[in-house]
Amino acid sequence: MSLFEDSPDERLKLAVDKTHFTGGEQTGEDFSSANMTFSQMPEESSEQTIQRTLSSYELGHKLRQLRLRKKIALTDLGKHTGLSPSMLSQLETGKMIPTLPTLARIAMVFDVGLEHFFDDRKRRKMFNVVRAAERIRFPERADAPIPAYFFECLAFSTQSKGMQAYLAQFPPLDPKQRHEHFHDGSEFLYIVEGSLEIHFQDEEHVLEKGDSVYFDSSEPHAYRGLGEESCRAVEITVPPRI
Repeated sequence: MSLFEDSPDERLKLAVDKTHFTGGEQTGEDFSSANMTFSQMPEESSEQTIQRTLSSYELGHKLRQLRLRKKIALTDLGKHTGLSPSMLSQLETGKMIPTLPTLARIAMVFDVGLEHFFDDRKRRKMFNVVRAAERIRFPERADAPIPAYFFECLAFSTQSKGMQAYLAQFPPLDPKQRHEHFHDGSEFLYIVEGSLEIHFQDEEHVLEKGDSVYFDSSEPHAYRGLGEESCRAVEITVPPRI
């Protein structure tokens, strides 16, 4: 049985968090085979990925709560939404994943916004675990011939984050291969292993294992891994203060 009630062309598509510490924009292009050697992609289908990610929102449970609160039978809800009682039952039990048009129809019947199905802050405090096997590693840009770094989003499925956290890998580079970039806010790095050179305000700073740095990321800066092995670091960025 398909996880979706609509046609394949209407299936929800996941997008990796586009806001990472370069301030650059990820595209939908495939990565080159050279870049892919640095990546370990989880072995799961797109439907499985969507099901795993959306399951944390408990869409079916929230739909059932709305219906019972209004004391509406499945048959009556079906008349209002144009969906069959059988389909609504499968949505409530999680056997099907609703598309946005379907959720919009249901939300209109119950006079709630779509955010009702995705905002969980009223019910529980934020607590979101991301397993190592769930993360995907990306180069700084999909079209970068020689990426200065690769990154994994450490909290990609957390909503309304006050900061962005990454696990970054900086391969050894020649000084001519580095390039500067900048983005609003502040940045923090903690070196887990290896050595990293950071170019900041026309100066080179070398960080070793256990070192950390905090700086204004609106200033142009560049990274370069040193030595024979790649440097790994935990990267945190925060938006500018208002």
